[in-house]
Amino acid sequence: MPEVPAADSSSELVRGLGTWDAALLTIGAVLGTGIFITTADIARVLPHPALILLVWLAGGLLTLAGALTYAELGALYPHAGGMYHYLKEAYGPLWGFLYGWACFLVIMSGGIAALAVAFGEYLGSFLPFFSTGHVVLEQALGGFVWRVSGGQLAATGAILALTAVNYLGLRQGAGVQNVLTVLKVGSIGLFVALGFLVRAPVEVEMAAALPAGGLLAAFGVGMIAALWTYDGWYGATFSAGEMRDPKRNLPLGLIWGTLAIVTLYMLLNVLYLRALPVAAMAQTSRIGETAAVALFGAAGGRLLSAAVLVSTFGCLAATILYSPRIYLAMARDGVFFRSLAAVHPRHRTPGRSLWAQSGWAIVLTLSGTYEQIYTYVVFAAVLFHVATGAAVFVLRRKRPEMVRPYRTWGYPWVPALFLLGSVLLVANTLSEKPVESLLGLGLVFLGVPAFAFWRRRAAA
Repeated sequence: MPEVPAADSSSELVRGLGTWDAALLTIGAVLGTGIFITTADIARVLPHPALILLVWLAGGLLTLAGALTYAELGALYPHAGGMYHYLKEAYGPLWGFLYGWACFLVIMSGGIAALAVAFGEYLGSFLPFFSTGHVVLEQALGGFVWRVSGGQLAATGAILALTAVNYLGLRQGAGVQNVLTVLKVGSIGLFVALGFLVRAPVEVEMAAALPAGGLLAAFGVGMIAALWTYDGWYGATFSAGEMRDPKRNLPLGLIWGTLAIVTLYMLLNVLYLRALPVAAMAQTSRIGETAAVALFGAAGGRLLSAAVLVSTFGCLAATILYSPRIYLAMARDGVFFRSLAAVHPRHRTPGRSLWAQSGWAIVLTLSGTYEQIYTYVVFAAVLFHVATGAAVFVLRRKRPEMVRPYRTWGYPWVPALFLLGSVLLVANTLSEKPVESLLGLGLVFLGVPAFAFWRRRAAA
C-alpha cells in the first residue's frame, strides 16, 4: 500500500515531549469527572467499605497491567497513532483501520462531545446561562424538535478553543494540558490533605459484616464502573511520534502516570468513606461534592465543583491533543482522507486532523446524539483493547527478531492478567447491553467497505 510521502522536515511532527509530558498526558487523559461520580454507583452494588476500596485497587492493578503491556508496544512502534499501529502490525491493515474508523466516528469524537457537555454542565452551576437545562435554541424539523442548550454552546466553545491551541503548536497544546493537569492534581491533593486533617464525620468499619447476595457478580459490576473511570490511561501512546527518546520516555510516562492515578483514586475513595456512610454514598449522584459538603460545608462543595470543572476541561484538552494523531497515521498509510496526512509547515501539528475531528465532535455535541452512539461502540472499544493486549503475544511470536527497548515486566503473566480482565469486561458488556453491543459492532464493520474504497484509491 503506498504511503503519502513526507515532502521535507517541515512536514513532520516535532519530537518535543519528555517523560514529564507523557506522565501528565496519561494523568490528564484519565482524570475527568468519573472519580467524582462513580464510587456512588459502586456503593449501590457493593455496600461495604472494604469491598469498595478493593474494587478500586483491583481496577488500578489491571490498569497498571495494561500500561505495562502497552509500554512494550509503544517502545516497539514509537509512531504517532498508538493502537492503530499495534493492531495493524499484529493483525493486518484492516484491523488498524477499523480501530481508527471507530475512533473518528464515535470513540474519540463521541468521548470529546461527552466531556465537553460535562464541562458545560459544571460551568452552568456557576453561570446559569450555560446550564444543560437552559434551552437557547429550539427548531422544529419535521416531526423532530432540535434543541440546543447553553451547556452545548459551552461545550462547542471549549472544543473550538482547545483545538485552536493545539493547532498553534505542540508546546502550546501540551503546555495548556500540563498546566490544567497540575492544577487539577494540586486541587485534588489539597482536598485530600485537608480532608484527612479535619475530624471524620464517619468511622470507617472495614471489618463490617459482608452484604448478602451474589458478591462475585456485584464485584464484577463494580469493576466495570471502576475500569471505565480509569479509561484513557493509554492516551500517551498516540503521541509517541512527538516524544523525545520515545523508547524510554513513553514507558516511563505511562507507568508513572498510571501509578499516580491509582494513588489519587485510592486516597479520594478513603476520603469519601471518612465523609459519608456507605448508605449515603449510594444515594448521591455527585459523591465528590456531597463528601466535600460533609467535610467542609457548602463552601467546600462549591470549591470542589470548581475543581471538577478544571478536571473536566483538562481531560478534554488531553483527548483533543492525542487523538488526531490516529487519523494522521491512517491518512499517511493511504486509508483515510488524503488531506489529513498534512502536517502544518509552520506549527508542525496535524492541523487538518485536529479540525476534522473537532468538527465532527461539535456535530455530535449539537445534535445531542453522542450519548446513544457512544453506547453502541462501547463494546467495540473494549474488543479493540482485548486485541491490543493480545498483540504483545502475537508480535513476540510473529516478530521475535525485533529489538524491544522495553519488555513488559512480569511477562507473560502481567499481559495475561490484563487480557483476562478485558475479556471479562467484554463478556459483561455483551451480557448487560446485547442489542447495543451488536449494533455497535455493526457500526464498526461498516468500515470494511470504506477500507476497500480507500485502498482502491491509494492503488490508483
